[in-house]
Amino acid sequence: MFMPGEAANSLWIERYRPKEFSEIQGQQHIIKRLEAFVKNKNIPHCIFSGPAGVGKTSVSLLIAKKFHGENWHQNFLELNASDQRGIDTVRTIIKDFCRTKSIGTDLPKLIFLDEADALTKEAQHSLRRMMEQYSETSRFLISCNYSSKIIDPIQSRCAIFRFKPLEREDIKQILLYVAKNEKLDIDADALESMIDVSEGDARKAENILQSCASLGKHITKKHVFEIASAAEPKEVIDVLTLALHKDFQKARSKLLDVMTNHGLSGIDIIKQIHKEIWNLPLTDREKVNLIEKCGETEFRMVEGSDEYVQLEAFLAFLTVVKEEL
Repeated sequence: MFMPGEAANSLWIERYRPKEFSEIQGQQHIIKRLEAFVKNKNIPHCIFSGPAGVGKTSVSLLIAKKFHGENWHQNFLELNASDQRGIDTVRTIIKDFCRTKSIGTDLPKLIFLDEADALTKEAQHSLRRMMEQYSETSRFLISCNYSSKIIDPIQSRCAIFRFKPLEREDIKQILLYVAKNEKLDIDADALESMIDVSEGDARKAENILQSCASLGKHITKKHVFEIASAAEPKEVIDVLTLALHKDFQKARSKLLDVMTNHGLSGIDIIKQIHKEIWNLPLTDREKVNLIEKCGETEFRMVEGSDEYVQLEAFLAFLTVVKEEL
């Protein structure tokens, strides 16, 4: 499993980064294929697409270490494309790296482009040409949140691996392992809350756990929601229930208290409301109506409308939702 690093004050997401393919949680169908590529010493250009915190960077670093062994530092280039996203980066840094042969081996060098969907179109077209020109000396590992933002000529030259959010059990195993190594005592409901808040993002889960651990070795549900800046599900349910019982004033007051106490924005709270609608004692048709209203409310807030006005309008809709059906 994950091996602790040496630095006592290091980030846990780095300390517990997988050192072997067998240590990676989830994505097993992808890991199996990538492990075969490394074993056969024959790696194609790859695109890793998927949400944050699901293992794209960890897998890329692991490929480099297993592919090149001790010489991996000299033969591996990592760039964050969201910082260096222009055509000059491709033409200078990447080209200079690609045009020389690998050090201490005949295997191709590896270039890892993180957040490559932030590259400009001009930079992507320049990159496409480089992938052809230096295919003998280099292989590209391209990480992105949305593969649709990568131009088709690059996609057609790559093997595409689509990562998905980690399952609850995968996140649970990661948190339990870290907690065991750090000698933490986590309440069962605190663990479940951490899994809920992380939404399949292992990086977010580990960061929340490390932040909670700074408060003490015993971690409770209250600690999790305080650190995560999220309202407890029960608080959101209470707000919705008050509105459904036509007590608009109390619902409005409770909502403002929840937002103030947890420092939540309108977008944050509407997303939590969206999750909790499914737990309300309503018919499927009523729930669907509320989901549609949630989408409309969020859209208006994103477009710049006052979030408090929109949230109060949503609560007002809740008070009459049954009469409208």
